[in-house]
This record gives sequence, structure tokens and C-alpha cells, in this order.
Amino acid sequence: MTMKKWFLICVAAVIGASVAPKVFSPAEDALAQEKIAPPSRESIQYSYAPIVKKAAPAVVNVYVRSRVQTFDSPFANDPFFRHFFGNNFGRPSERVMSSLGSGVIVNREGFVVTNTHVIKGGGDTAIRIALADKREFDAKVIAQDDKADIAVLKIEGGDGNFPFLQFDDSDALEVGDLVLAIGNPFGVGQTVTSGIVSALSRTEIGQSDSQVFIQTDAAINPGNSGGALVDMSGRLIGINTMIYSQSGGSVGIGFAIPSNLVRVYADSAALGRKVEKPWLGAKLEAMSRDIAEGLGLDRVSGAVVTRLYDKGPAAAAGLEAGDVITNVDGVDVVDARAVYYRMTTKGIGQTARLTVIRHNKPIDIAMPLVAAPKPGKNDAKNLSGNHPLDGARISNILPSVADEYDLDDTDGVVVTSVRDGSTAQTFGFQPGDIIAAINKDKIATVDEAERALANRRQLWQISVKRGNRVLQLQVPG
Repeated sequence: MTMKKWFLICVAAVIGASVAPKVFSPAEDALAQEKIAPPSRESIQYSYAPIVKKAAPAVVNVYVRSRVQTFDSPFANDPFFRHFFGNNFGRPSERVMSSLGSGVIVNREGFVVTNTHVIKGGGDTAIRIALADKREFDAKVIAQDDKADIAVLKIEGGDGNFPFLQFDDSDALEVGDLVLAIGNPFGVGQTVTSGIVSALSRTEIGQSDSQVFIQTDAAINPGNSGGALVDMSGRLIGINTMIYSQSGGSVGIGFAIPSNLVRVYADSAALGRKVEKPWLGAKLEAMSRDIAEGLGLDRVSGAVVTRLYDKGPAAAAGLEAGDVITNVDGVDVVDARAVYYRMTTKGIGQTARLTVIRHNKPIDIAMPLVAAPKPGKNDAKNLSGNHPLDGARISNILPSVADEYDLDDTDGVVVTSVRDGSTAQTFGFQPGDIIAAINKDKIATVDEAERALANRRQLWQISVKRGNRVLQLQVPG
């Protein structure tokens, strides 16, 4: 058989597949009626235009302009000189920084969801929203979560009757489903691209412990961030967030935050509340091949319980160290982030049903989802004074705080926030940093840190644990 004849047979087989008789089981027949491949070459000429007309008016451009104070001196950004001369060192000048992204209106009142990295600026920041119908409005930030990379804005002005997209259930997505990405790539104007869902529950690329992503091959480029990923019903199933690329352009690997998580933030912002994530009261680690072999498991999947906190929800529900969580509410979980995602989207006040493997046997556990206990009055404090930590907020490392910042250490105090423009920010302190020692004195509590910083020093020596590293800061007093 010649190669040409073999090729023609393959083509004929593909074209004729839709007319060849095939017997379906009842389950296969029901699925085929819901989601089917194009039955003929002519059917591929169908258009996405009706879906675009429904969804595009609710996708907006987000313009951010920030006025940032800078200094012309070559030493202006040196922490040593700024410590002595403050922010007035060098000749001051003002620089305007502009950025462009996308957003999605999710209710009639003009609430817009986008990515935090789209609206992140510095100094005096102004946000402008441009609708597809060319109307423009100012907007203000209602809520934002840097770790989840989700921000909620509110359009100021207008008639309170904005076009909006309805949320769809991102858990109902399947690999291979058709999707459209709508946004403003490279600032060229609103653009629609099409593709499929390439993968689900991608967890390896996120920063937050509750981040999972939808992967798609619909073209996503710089400027698409914060834009809509919609399904064939024209509903929102994701917020386009990032791409994998070595060139800066789309190579067919894009990632979107699932709508079920975005909806949690949008609903909370509309009610004037901050999103509270359920507290597990346990330390989880992703399954590895070595752990799986040690536990006698045949799959490298799931989240291993490595530590339990006394009186925490996990311990009260009956979880034990060494348990492997493989399923939450009927959905398989591949690692710890997938577990946290399921609990966050389920919400406080609900009950999560876990399937765990213990001694090679599956066990079902019902765990009520509760908020973490609030820190006491003296568990967290804002620091101020003539020292390197001026402008930082620190907290005792309570179990809930250790969960939030994914800390293995319980010794020291942790930085929970750093004020913009503060001395602490100048010296590079970050949320999650553990202050272990000040001037060689070990620090165990917030009160001890305050006392150690109370007196002026000729030299400050601060030991900081950041991840697996220990950093030593030395600054003249």
C-alpha cells in the first residue's frame, strides 16, 4: 500500500466517522447528546458570534496610573543612605507609571473582578474603567488578596445598570471543553480568542495555598490579565491570570483562576466582608514518590497530614498524622493546595466530607469548616520608632498564623504586613518573614520584640528566617 493511498484511507476514515454506525451505551448516549465533536466539515463553520455578543459587553479595560516619588541621586535607593537621610535624599522628582489590564463586570451595580497584579501600583494610584461601548468611569478598590491574585473594584458613577457576566460552575468543566478568552492583549483593544480547556486543577504554579488553575490553549497575552474565560453558554468560568512563555507572547499555555473561587471574593466584597478561609488546624504536604512507597500506596497523589494542632478542627474530626487525603466532597485532590481550594470554595459554616487513606484503607471523615481563632489583643502589634522594623506589623506565631503563612517554625514572631514607604519596606522586610533574633537576643513574643526595639542602638543586628534561608541584617543605629 502506497503512502498516498494510506493517507487517503485515514482521511476517509476521519470524515466518515460521523456516518459510520456505532452502538452507544445509555450513559455514552446521554454524554454524546450534551457534548459532541462537530459532525461534519460544514458544521465547523458555525460561529461563536452569539456567545461573544452576550459576553463581550461585560469585559472591560482597566487603566492604572500611579504617581511615584523618585530621587535623582544614584544613592537614593541605597538603604544605608535612606536610613540616614530619609526619603528626601537627593533631588526629588515625580514619575507617572501606567499599566493596562482587563476586568469583568459581575453584577448590575458595577462590581468588577480582575487580578491584583493589574491594579498594584504605588503612591497615588488612579484606576479608570473603559467599557466595550466606549464609556469610561473611575473605579475604587473594594477588596484585594495578593496571594490569590484577585481584586474586586467598584465602578463609580453610571446608572447602576451595567452589563455583567453570570458565573458558571467551574467544577463542571472537563478537559476538551471549548472556551473563549476575552481581554485587551498588548493594549490593542478588546480581542476574542478561542481554544479548549487543556487541563484542570493545576496547582504547581500558584503562590497561595488555595490556588488552582484552569489551563487553556486560547491565546492569552500581556493585557489579557483579569479578562474573562467564558464557556459556550457565555458565562464566566475563569479569570485569565498568567501565561507560560519564554518570549512574552502566547504559546498556547495560559492559566485562569476558576470562577468558583472568584465568586467567593466577589460575593464577599458585595456584602462588605473580607474572605475568611476555613482553618484546617493541620499541616499538609504534597504526596511524593518516596512517601507513597513508604505508605505502601500505588498512586503518587493526595495530601499527607504531617502535623495536627491540639483542639484544631482536623484533630477534632478524627484526622491523624500520616493520613492521606485523596478526595474532598467527591472530587479527587492531587495535593495540599487542592484540599485548601476545596475548603475555601465550600466556605465557613459548611461541612467538608473527606476520604482519607489510613493503613491502606479508605475512611470517610466529616469535618466542619470553621474560621481560625482571632489573635488576642497582645498577639499582634504595629511597630514604630527609630529602628529598621518601623512600619511593620508583627504577630505571635499562633497555629492559625502558621497555617496562613505556611510556616514550619513556631519560634520567633512573624511579619504580617509592611506599610508602603516605611523603613521596614526600605530594608526589604516581607509578610511571612520570621524575626528570630534582635541584637543576638532570641525573640519569642511580640512583647519581647517591642522591648528589644525600644532603645536606640549604634548597630542593629536582626536575624530573619525566610523560607529555608536565614538572613542577617546589620544597620547602623
